[in-house]
Amino acid sequence: MIVVLLISFFGACTVPLLARVMGRGAGFLIALLPLGLLTGFVSVASIVERGWVRGQGIPWAPQLGLDFTLRLDGFSFLFCLLVTGIGALVIIYSGGYLTGKPRVERSRFFTLILLFMTAMLGTVLAENLLVLLIFWEATSVLSFLLVGFDGRSSRSRRAATMALQVTAFGGLMLLAAVCMIGHVLGTYSMAEAVRQADVIAASPFGGPIVACILIAAFTKSAQFPFHFWLPNAMQAPTPASAYLHSATMVKLGIYLLARFEPVFAATSWGRATVITVACITMLVAALQALRAENFKSALAYSTIASLGILTLLVGLDGPAATVAMVGFLMAHALYKAALFFCAGSVIHSTGQQNLRSLGGLVRVLPITAIACLGASLSMAGIPPFLGFISKEFLFEAQLESSWELVPLAIAVLVNAVMVGVAGVITLRPFFLGRDKLKPVRHKESLSIVAPPLLLALAGLIISLDPDWITRVALRPAVAAVYGRPVEVDISVWHGITPMLMLSFVAVSIGLLIIRFWRPIHTRLRSVDRLDAYSVERLWERGLRGLVAGARGLTAWVQHGDLRRYLLMVVAGTAALILWSVGMADAWPKLPEPGDVRIAPTIVALVGLGGAFAATRTKSLVAGLVATGLTGFSVAITFMMNGAPDLALTQFTVEALIVVLLTALLLAIPIATPATRTPGMRRSDAIIAALLAGLLFFGFLDMAAHGHESAAGEFFGRMSYVAAQGHNVVNVILVDFRAIDTLGETFVIAVSAILAASLLATRGRKAAPGTPAPVHFSFAIVGRGLALLLLAASIVILWRGHDQPGGGFVGGLVAALAFAVLSLAYGVDRAQRSLRARPLTLVGIGMGCALVSGLPAMLAGKPYLTHLWWDGGGVLPKLGTTIVFDLGVYLVVLGAVLAFLFGLQREASR
Repeated sequence: MIVVLLISFFGACTVPLLARVMGRGAGFLIALLPLGLLTGFVSVASIVERGWVRGQGIPWAPQLGLDFTLRLDGFSFLFCLLVTGIGALVIIYSGGYLTGKPRVERSRFFTLILLFMTAMLGTVLAENLLVLLIFWEATSVLSFLLVGFDGRSSRSRRAATMALQVTAFGGLMLLAAVCMIGHVLGTYSMAEAVRQADVIAASPFGGPIVACILIAAFTKSAQFPFHFWLPNAMQAPTPASAYLHSATMVKLGIYLLARFEPVFAATSWGRATVITVACITMLVAALQALRAENFKSALAYSTIASLGILTLLVGLDGPAATVAMVGFLMAHALYKAALFFCAGSVIHSTGQQNLRSLGGLVRVLPITAIACLGASLSMAGIPPFLGFISKEFLFEAQLESSWELVPLAIAVLVNAVMVGVAGVITLRPFFLGRDKLKPVRHKESLSIVAPPLLLALAGLIISLDPDWITRVALRPAVAAVYGRPVEVDISVWHGITPMLMLSFVAVSIGLLIIRFWRPIHTRLRSVDRLDAYSVERLWERGLRGLVAGARGLTAWVQHGDLRRYLLMVVAGTAALILWSVGMADAWPKLPEPGDVRIAPTIVALVGLGGAFAATRTKSLVAGLVATGLTGFSVAITFMMNGAPDLALTQFTVEALIVVLLTALLLAIPIATPATRTPGMRRSDAIIAALLAGLLFFGFLDMAAHGHESAAGEFFGRMSYVAAQGHNVVNVILVDFRAIDTLGETFVIAVSAILAASLLATRGRKAAPGTPAPVHFSFAIVGRGLALLLLAASIVILWRGHDQPGGGFVGGLVAALAFAVLSLAYGVDRAQRSLRARPLTLVGIGMGCALVSGLPAMLAGKPYLTHLWWDGGGVLPKLGTTIVFDLGVYLVVLGAVLAFLFGLQREASR
């Protein structure tokens, strides 16, 4: 099964390329992919027929409970047959329907349809709920692309966005349900969740789990109040509508409900909710179907009514309900896909879909008319078509369940409306109104007429000779859903039964609807309240309110005042520290007083003086010098306490900050009016002092508890044994936590790309002129100082594994070298000396970091496990860690220079 999904995915990405070199016949060749998959599934029919379950899985992320596990049973097998079989016909039909479209556009459509087929197969085959969730969301995204296929149409864009909003909301609900199931059961297995339905229902999360599952299913299958997205989705190309709204997209909600029927049935309100929502959906859809003016709109609302019937059958109890659900699911997929194909043929040939503007098309589209007639008879439940048998199953399920009167009456009424709709969409465009016949743009072709005709014939042949499909598909599907084998008897004649009488009543009312369709339709169209108070309008109003609220919140939060941003951060941090300490009842302890160390005290006082001076000065340059003094004091403190790596990094960072801020000062006014009042200064000082006091007492508490750490002892002992390095800090970064460092390097690379984009000069060079006075201080010694710094950076990079240094600090020192050149001689000369764009260095660096882990994989070890070569005693010890460090070096160098060069160019404009 995994191979089947891989074939489907790679075939979807490659096979549609045939549409770029072929014309009308491309559909037949591309359809070989779904036909081949259909053949593969049919080849395992004997396994499914015996009631066996075929499973397959591979570990993915076992620590997260995520295994790529697939499961083929009778129910998923039925879906696979429908998805691949109808998918093949959709591809064939699309080959003729899209004739005249640009070849690139046709290829894109085929790719999306086949990818959607792959996502559907993955969803119905998934046994792990996390895997199911991934494919579930893939269907939502792909349906969005298909509905909005005509991106130039505002209606298509609106419909696609609406469909994605509703179904994505359901996807979030399903995500919440899956997470809660995993928390309750400790597993994400669907079979285990169904088996332990009582455990789920009895847990505190039972109610929310059921609610989230129902919402996810209702959004996908267009149940009230989420039904409005499906009629709007008719903006999709008709082949996509035929596929999404007959056998695939909208049936996923039914699939989810059927799978989790034991879970929501275990609650006291689960079945009642499902049945109530289904009945409301059926009534609303039937009413809107009578109001529909367009061919596809009428089919869309009848589809919603059919989905309501399926939801009702899932909610009913008893084996008859399961039999009816499976039978109606297959019958609906066959006749509804055929009817969408016929609607597409009408639209393709005439350019119109308004039912009142069509007529007499049987003269020019005779085969399409025959196919539409056969599919409509099945939809109306007229014997001997399969739709008649499924309708009898429906009435039998309702009569045998504990829910009888109200759902039964609604089902009869809705089936009568479906009879009326089936008659209207067949008689009016094809057999009535011959005076409305107009010249057609396209005549019938094999690819246009074969798919609907085959589906209409399938609905007739299966009902007359149901043995094979009953054995290999229907009976195993019923057993998989119900939990044990159930007899499935498909035959046209069961004698005079209550079900037959109810069918007669539904057909009789339906014939009356056909006869009086025009006054019924006109009267319902005149009722404006049905439009004014529709759920769709309420949804759009809610979205507009949500957007307005979001704008207001953004304006309140993203106000652009840096002082208020810092105030919120500082105050929030202080409040969080106080709350954490209070909740943990861990008030700080003071260390025992000891001898005063003169040198650290002097360094600390110098740093404190610099910080105080930075707060009092009114000069930006003086504030810059005072801040740098504090930073260097911190670096000296690191050095005095046995942290040379941190000290070296801090020294380099402080020097770079001076350079970057100097470049920034050149781009902003030196003197600006005061932006803070004395009162604001006092409040800022109080908040800053509060946070400083909290941090001070935190450091005292750390000092009181000592510094011994089991992790530190482990890394100190294992750094050379496991990674052949004496510099513990560098070993941790490039060996023990290499994946973390790789991720952080990637973040730096993304920051460089963003900086280059924001500070881009769009090809304009810096304006020529006399360098600022600060440049002359570097003009004499700039080149020599830069070369010295560059050489030092290479030494720092090379020695980092055994002595203080490494790729990060080495890259900072190299960036400092080019910063000196840019300040002394200008950005253009510095970049010419670099001989590469900063982003090029970033790209090369990321490549080095990624490639450095591949040799270990080739040697059978985990990725980023570094390999070493001792040099045979002649050459120095070499390892792949130097490649990783080189990558970090280049990424840091490129990122810093992207900021620096961008700022300096901005200052010179």
